Amino acid sequence: MIIKPKVRGFVCVTAHPTGCAAHVKEWIDYTKNQPKIEAGPKNVLIIGASTGYGLASRISAAFSSGANTLGVFFERASERGRTATAGWYNSVAFEKEAKAAGLYASSINGDAFSNEVKEQAIERIKADMGKIDLVVYSLASPRRTDPATGITHKSALKPIGNAYTNKYLDTDKKTIQDATLEAAAEEDILNTVKVMGGEDWELWIQALVDADLLAEGCKTVAYDYIGPKVTWPIYKDGTIGQGKLDLRRACKANNERLSAINGTSFVSVNKAVVTQASSAIPGVNLYITVLFKIMKELGGHEGCIEQICRLMTDRLYNNGETPVDEQGLIRMDDWEMEPKIQDLVSEIWPKIITDTIDEYCDFPGYQEDFLKLFGFGFDSVDYNAEVEPEVVFD
Repeated sequence: MIIKPKVRGFVCVTAHPTGCAAHVKEWIDYTKNQPKIEAGPKNVLIIGASTGYGLASRISAAFSSGANTLGVFFERASERGRTATAGWYNSVAFEKEAKAAGLYASSINGDAFSNEVKEQAIERIKADMGKIDLVVYSLASPRRTDPATGITHKSALKPIGNAYTNKYLDTDKKTIQDATLEAAAEEDILNTVKVMGGEDWELWIQALVDADLLAEGCKTVAYDYIGPKVTWPIYKDGTIGQGKLDLRRACKANNERLSAINGTSFVSVNKAVVTQASSAIPGVNLYITVLFKIMKELGGHEGCIEQICRLMTDRLYNNGETPVDEQGLIRMDDWEMEPKIQDLVSEIWPKIITDTIDEYCDFPGYQEDFLKLFGFGFDSVDYNAEVEPEVVFD
């Protein structure tokens, strides 16, 4: 079939297998050109490994450190003439590239929140890998079924205390619109913490500790975002922010779990990038277009793979102590949050209307990054050619 992008709101419902493979190859080629990680991880478990920062983590570990990787994700294969999800195609392409490079790469497609997938991962690690020395937790899901209660919790994207109105970029129409979100109820907050907090990260680490599958000095890292003041009511100070606070609580609890093997737990606050999740948050997609324009002009712009390669080489495996801020967080958003950058964002923000999008926003760059998430926009791919949508793991 000939596969074209079909965008509905903030998601593309098609994905291109050849384009996704090109995207993975692009990230691998970038990684190969970066400094190798000295004394880096050799057996890595990535929970949420198929897109975004999780996929970048898997690529960086494999091609900067020569690591064996086990990726866990929940993606849909091609069926009845529908394309697979981008994450499925990404993961098939990664495994092919890793195995061609002589690296062990295995994947588990299932609900990472479930006990069954945790048990499956433990058995796979025992059989094929040996002890894990890095666990990356990069799950992004709108819902989670608690394995202890069987209750399915759904996260909410809402402010806390009062309703919130902010402008956002309607990417379909290329217009600036206002969005109003009603204030969260207490149940919304609790559900969001259940989904986006650190409870499942703790369960993964405890399961691996109980199975004696973590190496001496093992590290684990989960990903966070804080962002600028213009997004705080909906992000940092909203329901999502409560989930992220719980992630930091879990980080401290995981440090205690790992103390017996001299392991360490970290939360890395990463830069704003174009992801399927960030595209859905009112105000955040507009902020990203402004940020990209500023950082591309002033220097220091990074996407997922650039950010994670820097995290691995400069922070987690820098032959010294990992630098953190006063809250114990790794601040990979340091370049984004520089005062000169944020001062410009604050200056520009009130001036953005539909007629000034091209002046103040990197709309083309946003669109390019968004379409690349789904395998579109690569010069090396003939998008008018027939392609087989069914791609399977070897």
